[in-house]
Amino acid sequence: MLERILGNFICRRMASLERQRLWWLKRAPAGPLRDYYQVPFARPTTPSVSTDYLALDLETTGLAPERDELLSIGFVPISGHGLQLGGARHYLVRPERAIPESSAVVHGILDDRAREGLPLAEALPPLLQALAGRVLVAHSARIEHDFLDAVCRRLYGCAFVAPLVDTLELEQRKIVRAGSPIAPGALRLDALRQQYGLPRYRAHDALSDAIGAGELLLAQIAYRTTTRPLRLDELMRRY
Repeated sequence: MLERILGNFICRRMASLERQRLWWLKRAPAGPLRDYYQVPFARPTTPSVSTDYLALDLETTGLAPERDELLSIGFVPISGHGLQLGGARHYLVRPERAIPESSAVVHGILDDRAREGLPLAEALPPLLQALAGRVLVAHSARIEHDFLDAVCRRLYGCAFVAPLVDTLELEQRKIVRAGSPIAPGALRLDALRQQYGLPRYRAHDALSDAIGAGELLLAQIAYRTTTRPLRLDELMRRY
């Protein structure tokens, strides 16, 4: 009963997202964001295996989209429950200001390397093109969404809207259903990958983390207790 109620909620939310897509399509200027909005979002009742996803990771100068900047973008498409590594891309983004030391020690991107990156206006369109018609997958997906929303408003004067699957939230739901406590650090990407027997990758590299989130999603799907076909609305972010 609870799953049915939540499924209905997600269906309504997806309908709302589709309405938002159409609303912004009428208002977005000609260019990459309007092209992105030209493609309908996936239907919530679509089988998961038939849904196209894009696993994404962004490295930034901080966690505040209204003032921090993008430094790198990594993504990989997922189709038929398989990573399409031939479509994986990584873009270094040139910031407008010096990179804070506190963030440089996390991702290892220093000012001299960042100067070799693309301007944001050139780095963002390939991501929007790749994301069109796909569901955005990320670990703690709200961060990626909010940064994309901030930069789209800045570059194009319009919001960014997308259906989201959050691998962190999926695991959190699983633990809550089991009635187990959540240990500190247990929901980190590297910790969950170890739990599912996935290989260890370099952390805080946009492409590695995007691939890592995509592989984690496929592992979470594979280890579900039910054998019935999974629908997109069972994976989508619920809050």
